Amino acid sequence: MPMSQEQFDKIANQIPAMSRDPQAVRKRVEALELLLERSFHIPGTRIPVGLDSIVGFIPVVGDLVTAAMGAYMVWEARNLGMSKWQLTRMAANIGIDTALGAIPLVGDAFDFVWRSNSKNLRIIKKHLDKNHPGSMTIDA
Repeated sequence: MPMSQEQFDKIANQIPAMSRDPQAVRKRVEALELLLERSFHIPGTRIPVGLDSIVGFIPVVGDLVTAAMGAYMVWEARNLGMSKWQLTRMAANIGIDTALGAIPLVGDAFDFVWRSNSKNLRIIKKHLDKNHPGSMTIDA
């Protein structure tokens, strides 16, 4: 049986981790960006890498998996009511990362430089800071 939007909203708001509260959304997308872009350091250096770069070594499948995870950030942005222009920019960031990341060797190096999820997080944070100032956090 299909679920109406009101029923979905009621259930989603009862689950703290899935609420549409801007502060909860901020925490989820920040955690996802950390996992995908900066969760590890290359031994002997201070260069951060994440699952996007590591899983990208698996041909085709790795890039598709990280693209799906990045698309989740776009979905969260859509639920925040962000403009079509912002959503298009975010989707383009993921598209560029996926398309160029799929090229053997060159794409793996590209993943270290083009951090699409970090770019998308900045877009989301800018929107949240402007439209939901109560969700701001102080970065230490």
